[in-house]
Amino acid sequence: MLDKVIVGSEEWCSFPTLGIPTIKARVDSGAKTSALHATNITPFEKKGENWVKFDINPIQNNLKAVIHCEALLIDKRVVKSSSGYRELRYVIRTVLEIGGTEWDVELTLTNRDSMGFRMLLGREAMSGRILVDPEQKYLLGHPTKEKIKEYYYSEETSNKGLRIGLLASNPELYSNKRIIEAGEMRGHEMHFLNLKYCYMKLDATAPEIHYRGGRVLNDFDAVIPRIRPSMTYYGCALTRQFEALKVFSLNGSAAISQSRDKLFSLQLLLNNGVDIPTTGFANSPLDTNDLIKMVGGSPLIVKLLEGTQGKGVVLAETKKAAESVINAFKSLNANILVQEFIKEANGKDLRLFVVDGKVVAAMQREALPGEFRANIHLGGTASVVKVTAEEKRIAIKAAKAMNLKVAGVDIIRSSKGPLLLEVNSSPGLEGIEGATQKDIAGEMIKAIEKNFKWK
Repeated sequence: MLDKVIVGSEEWCSFPTLGIPTIKARVDSGAKTSALHATNITPFEKKGENWVKFDINPIQNNLKAVIHCEALLIDKRVVKSSSGYRELRYVIRTVLEIGGTEWDVELTLTNRDSMGFRMLLGREAMSGRILVDPEQKYLLGHPTKEKIKEYYYSEETSNKGLRIGLLASNPELYSNKRIIEAGEMRGHEMHFLNLKYCYMKLDATAPEIHYRGGRVLNDFDAVIPRIRPSMTYYGCALTRQFEALKVFSLNGSAAISQSRDKLFSLQLLLNNGVDIPTTGFANSPLDTNDLIKMVGGSPLIVKLLEGTQGKGVVLAETKKAAESVINAFKSLNANILVQEFIKEANGKDLRLFVVDGKVVAAMQREALPGEFRANIHLGGTASVVKVTAEEKRIAIKAAKAMNLKVAGVDIIRSSKGPLLLEVNSSPGLEGIEGATQKDIAGEMIKAIEKNFKWK
């Protein structure tokens, strides 16, 4: 019988065959599978076998330490993460060393940037080997700061990167944290700039942007606007001011502004040869009947022009319901679109993420049972999907028509072929990075580097 290792709820361990000398793990007997933080996960073939290569930043908040790993691929498995996303993960088998004892374990590879630990040790890997004392931590000791420095911190001074500002409202949002991390990882000086704390001086000879406390923000190379809908007007004004100071903006103020006008966006897309579901727009409730007829009758979709993340989108299943919804919105002086309902889509749509004229990732979003809106914020699930060349072409064409360097393009599959639903100028990263395991935040930083021809 093996002597079991007694561990606390958090411990340091290592993976000698992956070249990871030490990594902090959360020991969780409530989790079945073990998970290792990984980015840039890429399957490849080696001597007729399936392998996978990936990068890992083994120390939390040290994004400059990167270990390039590769391992034999033993499985692909759908895992439901703690945040509720169902992810298809690659599974590897490798040697775990903990407390002077080594044995083989299975690990799923996933981006754990939003988690507190780079490693999660689940009960399958512990079975017969480990006893957990949940009240204790680091029973097996800590590596010294000197040891961690020796393993992971290079003595070289970092090369001078770009000075990049992230113009947004919430520093704790997954997307914003990932963009800051991705920029730092690539050697840039990243600053979170809260929109509400910025103010500007309009002056023909010396325009300025100030930050709360009087700091002048004129010395940035680039900004990444991530403007929430309620801040569109002020956010676009600030972005315009940065552009006046010759600061590169990843998405321009004019492009963001027009992307927030849903009706104008659809007109622009149609003028550029992008197909959309048949859509009607009217000012007066007196035209309701013809409006319903125009889009093929009920069932139909009614959309508030100011709505986001699936809010203000209603499915009217009968003509009577459609009339009631349209007239109710009109009585509130709300601007609405009426759109044909694509029944064959079955509550699913596609989100294609376009960066600098390329589709860098795609996922399928599926609505909850009984729900027709597939938005992740409304409980929809995300999964990897293979998109067609035509769907990619539409996404790239739509982003180009809107003049957006970064765009989340939503497409629905219909019996008439793919139709464009919407183009988002501040698309979220959590769902799509979780589903696809791709470093999309890194792709956004690369687009800025390309503009500056930065190596």
